[in-house]
Formats: sequence, C-alpha cells, structure tokens
Amino acid sequence: MAAPERGPEGGNASDVAGALILATCAIWSLISAAGRETRPEGVLLALLAVAAGFACGRICGTLLPVATAAVAALAALVMALVWRHGMPGATATVETAPGHTGAAAALLVLAAGAACCAAAAARRESLRFSLRLLALGTACASLGLGSVAGFAAAVGVLLCSLAAARMRNRLLGLTGFALAAGLMVGVSWAVAEDVLPDGLTISLEGQLTGNRVQLWQDAARLAAQHPVLGIGPDRFAELSPTAQQTLGSDGKPHSAALQQAAEQGVVGVVLLGAAFGWLLYVLWRSPRSTAVALTAGAALTALAALASVGNALSFTPVTAGAGLLAGLASARRPIGASGPAGGNGSEQSPGSGDDLP
Repeated sequence: MAAPERGPEGGNASDVAGALILATCAIWSLISAAGRETRPEGVLLALLAVAAGFACGRICGTLLPVATAAVAALAALVMALVWRHGMPGATATVETAPGHTGAAAALLVLAAGAACCAAAAARRESLRFSLRLLALGTACASLGLGSVAGFAAAVGVLLCSLAAARMRNRLLGLTGFALAAGLMVGVSWAVAEDVLPDGLTISLEGQLTGNRVQLWQDAARLAAQHPVLGIGPDRFAELSPTAQQTLGSDGKPHSAALQQAAEQGVVGVVLLGAAFGWLLYVLWRSPRSTAVALTAGAALTALAALASVGNALSFTPVTAGAGLLAGLASARRPIGASGPAGGNGSEQSPGSGDDLP
C-alpha cells in the first residue's frame, strides 16, 4: 500500500516565518498601546505561551511522540475538569471571570486532538483504539461541563482523525480547515454588523445570547471608529457600554477576531489570521504523517471556531496547549526512525508506538 503523503521537509523556513509573525504581533500590540492607558501584558503572555508550547512540543515530539501526546491529552482533560469554575492564567479584569466553561471546552478539544494525534502515530491497533476512546471521553466530558459546542467540536476532531487516516493530500484538507475558520469569523462579524437575514439572525441570537451579540456590536463599532490602531489592548471593558452594564463582566467581547479588530485595528486582525495560517503552514511542511498533520489541523480549527464565539484565547493554558499540539504534530521524526509511514498512517519508527510509560 502506498505511503501517505508527507509535507515538504525542511522546517527552517516555517520556523523563521513563525518567529517573524509572533514578533510582529508583539511589536504591534506595543505600538497600539503606545501613549494610552492600556495593558498589553495579556497579549504578550499569550504570544509567549504559544511560542513556549510550540518549542516544548517540537522537543518532546522528537523524543517521545506518542507518549508526549498522550500525556498532554490527559493533562488537558484533568485541567479542564479541575479548573472548570476558575482556570488559572485568565487575563480577565475581574476576580471571578465568566467564560471558564468555554476555556475548559477548548482544553478538551485540544485534549481530543492530542489523543487522536497519538493514535495516528501509534503502531499497535490496541493502543490506537484506547487513545481514540480517550478522545471520545473528552468529548463526553464537554457535555458534562454543559458545552454542546465543545462536544460537537471534539467529536468533529475525532471524526476528522478517522477520515485523515485514509487521506493522501494534506494540502487539500488544511485548505478546507482554513476556509472553515474563515467562515466562522465571517459569520460572527456578520452577526455583529447585523447584515444577515432576520430569521437567521434571530436563530443565531438565540444560541449566542443577546448579551454576546451586543458585545460583538460594541466591538464592531469601536473597530469602525479606530480602524488602524484600535483602542489599545485590554481597553474594551472601558469603552463598551454593554460590558460596563453587565454584572460580573470579564471585559471581553467573546470573539477573538472582533476583540483584535476593536483593540488593535485591522492590522491586529491580519496578524491574528497570519498566526493561524502559520500553524497550518507548519503542519503542511511537517515530516509527520498526513494523518497526524490533519488531525492537529482539525483540532486547531475547532479551537479557532470556539475562539470566534468565546474568549478561550484569554486563558494561558489554552494558548500554550495550541502551541504544544502544533509543535508535536510538526516535530522531526524520532532519532533512529527509518522508513516512511505505514499504510495506516502510523509512524513506523522505533519507540513511536511503544514509548508510553
């Protein structure tokens, strides 16, 4: 059976591109904050978490790919369940911020992605089955947290992982993920601008809640008033009437793209899109199997979908987990690995399937 397609190896270009994009994001947040009472620390912390998680994933994924991914999945599952009512690393301005359920659901989606990546890289059928059961368990945990969207996203990651084992063209799959993420952002923006048909708008508002839609509308208004520099990082709470009138508000518009547009202008939105595009580009160039690359891409796209309707990216464990998953899925093959991946999409390399502790 033919080996699955691999991305073009030689990750130096993608690493340089990532470093430049993350550095530009940091610099622009400081430019947007210059001369105003702003707090860019949250943005800088998120960027640092992504970079640190990515580097850790690259290192550990080269040494023990299956074990690291499995442990990461279990750790994310435990964190989501333990800290469901108060996750550390939040950049919210109130002591007990809302949105923890969404952040926990995002962690569970990343856990499902890590478990499925481990399954795709494992050699033994029994181990692959166990890891996919773990992914299904994380999806069920989302239901236990009351997040139907998190459940759907985690199940979607699992189904994409099963389908990816039979795919040979990763570029087509990754392009589809990019379009799906763009569609989610476009829908949230259309709701904020109230340009959708009345029936569809009413239906979406029923799912999103009126308060969230009003937050999005405030963000869109602020973005239109300050299109270039935005209002400055972490100033949405000060200038949003809805956030000021909402009891216990965390000061976030609960949409990553709209928050970037309001606080850092159009350049901030472009840089956010570039960062996501870079992660998909890294997966395209990954020396790992197509199944691993597409599984990680599905998980990151599901996270982007959750971030387009919530504030999951305001929590450091989530941003670090996204970087870790991308690093694991793009790590160089373990030292001593020989031969291409097998026909089932698994990594045929010493220690890749039996390195679990």
